[in-house]
Amino acid sequence: MIEVKRRNNETPAAMLFRFTKKIRQSGIMKETRHRRFHSRTENKRKRAASAKYKAGKAKEISDLRKMGAF
Repeated sequence: MIEVKRRNNETPAAMLFRFTKKIRQSGIMKETRHRRFHSRTENKRKRAASAKYKAGKAKEISDLRKMGAF
């Protein structure tokens, strides 16, 4: 746990700057962002099904464009 105590005649802004600097140096924010935004990989079957669906939709749209309906 990171703790910052106020020094004599230190402004709150300076104390906040020291706190954020310690957070950056410790790597806590980097680890937190990694855990928050990291997504698990899908299994093979689900990826294949998604690829087939996307390919079918792309073909359907290209056919509609050729006919002038899209």
